[in-house]
Amino acid sequence: MEKLKSINELIALRKKLQEEFFSSKKTTIRICCGTGCRSNNSLKVYEALRNTIKEYRIKNVNIIPTGCQGLCQKGPLVIVDPPGYFYQRVELQNVRELVESIKNQKPAWYLLYRDSYGKVAYFLDDIPFYNKQKRLVLKNNGKIDPTNIYHYIASDGYQAFEKALFSMDSYAIIDEIKKANLRGRGGAGFPAGIKWAYTKRFPSKIKFVIANGDEGDPGAFMDRSLMEGDPHSILEGMLICALAIGANYGFIYVRHEYPLAVNNLKTAIKQAEQLGILGDNIFGTAFSFHIHLVEGSGAFVCGEETALMASIEGKRGMPRPRPPFPVERGLWGNPTVINNVETLANVSNIINKGADWYLGIGTESSPGTKIFALTGKVKNTGLIEVPMGITLKEIIFDIGGGIPGDKKLKAVQIGGPSGGCIPSDYLDLPIDFDSLKKVGAMMGSGGMVVMDEDNCMVDMAKFFLSFTQAESCGKCTPCRIGTHQMLHILEKITSGKGEPEDIENLERLGKFIIEGSLCGLGKTAPNPVLTTIKYFLNEYEEHIFSKYCRAKSCSGMYLLSINRDICIQCRRCIDVCSFDAIKEHEGGGFYIDQIQCQRCKMCYDICLMNSVEILKPPLVLIDENGCERCGKCKEICRNNAVIELSTCYIVDASLCKRCGECIDVCPTGAIKIKTGLAQKKKVTV
Repeated sequence: MEKLKSINELIALRKKLQEEFFSSKKTTIRICCGTGCRSNNSLKVYEALRNTIKEYRIKNVNIIPTGCQGLCQKGPLVIVDPPGYFYQRVELQNVRELVESIKNQKPAWYLLYRDSYGKVAYFLDDIPFYNKQKRLVLKNNGKIDPTNIYHYIASDGYQAFEKALFSMDSYAIIDEIKKANLRGRGGAGFPAGIKWAYTKRFPSKIKFVIANGDEGDPGAFMDRSLMEGDPHSILEGMLICALAIGANYGFIYVRHEYPLAVNNLKTAIKQAEQLGILGDNIFGTAFSFHIHLVEGSGAFVCGEETALMASIEGKRGMPRPRPPFPVERGLWGNPTVINNVETLANVSNIINKGADWYLGIGTESSPGTKIFALTGKVKNTGLIEVPMGITLKEIIFDIGGGIPGDKKLKAVQIGGPSGGCIPSDYLDLPIDFDSLKKVGAMMGSGGMVVMDEDNCMVDMAKFFLSFTQAESCGKCTPCRIGTHQMLHILEKITSGKGEPEDIENLERLGKFIIEGSLCGLGKTAPNPVLTTIKYFLNEYEEHIFSKYCRAKSCSGMYLLSINRDICIQCRRCIDVCSFDAIKEHEGGGFYIDQIQCQRCKMCYDICLMNSVEILKPPLVLIDENGCERCGKCKEICRNNAVIELSTCYIVDASLCKRCGECIDVCPTGAIKIKTGLAQKKKVTV
């Protein structure tokens, strides 16, 4: 690549590239080569397409490996322009059919998108998944080769930097970002313009810009997809930020577990340096800017800005008290701006089109768009970008296609392990920073996990807390010990050993951790627990008082029983039971020995007649007035659940397996079962 010496050379290059790449005489095949589609062999499909095009001797065809196109559920994805046919699940055996359709200028019928009713969609805009999206930050994902800087330049790339460098001063840039009210997309939502303005005020010869790409939330892949699919948009945002605050050095912090993102960013930095967009005296001006890539080791806490800076400095990634804030005393003691990569990718759009245009998208307090990783119990999982203010209902049912099996939506976890669980009652809740905060959730970096009626909310709270507890750096006592204690209580509840005071203890500990923790990880770690207690208190009470998990996910917190009226005695359940828990009645038929049963549900899964049922466990009680204290119940109990006190016998509900043997031997009928508890039967699919 020949280095560009002036801005006029960049303008001329862009015009030339646009004529070359966007020629209507050429057919362009865009194949998704993001991480998701790569796992489905999209690279092999890409190579096969190239070879087959050569074999068929079709001229004027460009094949572009792109970043994530969004609909990960249907990958590998291919778009053919013109006319814009959208193809899903393109595999190696489909390549020849696809090439022949291009040669004959007809659609490859069997590869077109089809909804659950079989309705065919030819083009991207006809697919419900894309209809309500507004892809501004992701505008190049799915269109350009992220490893080719010429593709980015041809797509108006570095045009905003050109404008900022030659048509605006630093104060005008900051004013435009402040006017647009660009809020940080990394979680907290702090206005980027204010952060830039603070950094600008502090006099220092050395200032830094850091792009935070340390995304570690379970189920999140927004930043990864952006870094993989459009790395130059991040570089351009960093350049504009550096120009505004007077910085000459920048760092991009990416976790080592993102090899494709790391490779594409390194390629983008190298190409920008070769063209003279990065380096000393850019385009013959006095402005110089250098970017370095730093790979993190995967610690979730390094997403926190002070821990991230410590990691870059070569120290252990642990947060420090604030103030002083990074804008005053950041990397190596110098003023530093730290923005999430998605925040920086928004900058070029604002500079190019103006703050007024940006304010016209989203809500008044949260303008613009937000990228989400839509995962969990939803038909169409993938990467989406939606305007702020869109409702949960629109995302889950219009874009996501609803819940698989038409099951009932229970909750949505927004903001990753630091966010909160929002129940289905809030389907009409607009998604913006302030609305989410009101219901106890947060935007976070953009993870969105959908849960249906088969998810146990206590178990989900335990899952997210186990992640944050394991990722705690241990520097401050409230986070280190508090999250451990909360997790211990949740493990006790989900194993059937919960006590009435556990709910109050969880709430008390959660508030203490929020108030006393040093960094954002600790201050938000209790959120999943506190929101599930707030909105799903009945499930906690069922686990503690009834020893029952309605979602059947907490092992041992239900009973398996054979309905003898339905059972055809095929013996399949006996064959799969590893614990010899299924016995034969003397009078015929089978029953489950509750003492030996380990609740593995193998019998439930194998039964063809649905005769194995999951029951809510009843409570076994001993009537103190009717009991003669003969001790027969204690003698026969194989699980030592009957406990002798000084005045009576009681049944330990956490040990009792509800086998009924104590009831059979009681001569006075003092042992009773508290019934009236609903059954849960398997639904035939």
